[in-house]
Amino acid sequence: MDARAAARAIDALRRGWPIAVEGTPLLAVETADAGRLAAFDPAGEAAVLISAGRAATLKLANQLAAADPDQPVLVERAPWLDLAGATALADPQLDLATPLKGPYRTITPLPGAAAALRLARIAGLLPAFFVGGAAAPEVAITAVDIDAHEDAGRLTIATRARLPVEGAEDAEIVAFRSPESADEHVALLIGQPTGKPPLVRIHSECLTGDVLGSLKCDCGPQLHAAIRAIAASGWGILLYLRQEGRGIGLVNKLRAYQLQDQGFDTVDANIRLGFAVDARDFRVAARMLGLLGQRQVRLLTNNPAKVAGLEAAGIAVPERVPHHLPPNPHNARYLATKRDRTGHQL
Repeated sequence: MDARAAARAIDALRRGWPIAVEGTPLLAVETADAGRLAAFDPAGEAAVLISAGRAATLKLANQLAAADPDQPVLVERAPWLDLAGATALADPQLDLATPLKGPYRTITPLPGAAAALRLARIAGLLPAFFVGGAAAPEVAITAVDIDAHEDAGRLTIATRARLPVEGAEDAEIVAFRSPESADEHVALLIGQPTGKPPLVRIHSECLTGDVLGSLKCDCGPQLHAAIRAIAASGWGILLYLRQEGRGIGLVNKLRAYQLQDQGFDTVDANIRLGFAVDARDFRVAARMLGLLGQRQVRLLTNNPAKVAGLEAAGIAVPERVPHHLPPNPHNARYLATKRDRTGHQL
């Protein structure tokens, strides 16, 4: 197990360099160019790996097989499947602008395919690869290496400081990080312990909502309302997780926004991109709470999956506290989708 290898593989993918997962050579479609593809696959025979969700969108796999977006689909290389064609397979933003050629034939994926799709998500890239090239990989890793990279148990407290914020002047910020990941999560401790379970809000990073004031979601208002609610309760913790876009990253979240502008809801947009509806890891939140000495919390949320995620990781949640905010004309459909398709109790 080598978590450092996974970090190097993520860097290589983003730079457009080939890697190997479980011995299978891979080149990310998103960061490839004609020169890199020719060097990776001089014979022009590398197949194209996509997720089952993306394959179902393109009618390249049985719809039932698309229930798990981590299950890969390998498309056999054909003369017309060049870099532009592979990019069209990978990127749903191009569906309306790039008519697909064909026909395509799916074949049995090679070892490491599912792990490669997971690594693409961690890297913030589209889950699509050229597979089986002849070039020597920059990094060779295993699925176990990727597991180690995402191991919430390696998270530690880095530092802490007093931080008065709007709505809660009596607050302390605590920063957490792991040896491998560049993501640094934070907790805002508000008020003073009372001997009772703290009121806790798990808030996933949303640059567009938290910082820019986007009206497409309810993240910004939820963040500030949570701080006020915790302060009013006298004691609690805001966990701010660096898991943008439900775990798919900022760029992919913005791709999902573009698909929403084409008429797809937030669930279908993620599936068309080839990702799970929600790829967040709430073991990170549980680890943060454990490091803060909290094993029992009142959870401020409308999302039962957060309750289940914490309890599965050993944090007791004796009470779920609703967190209701009014919709606006731009996010009403988004909120309805969360209610109707992801189980939020709005």
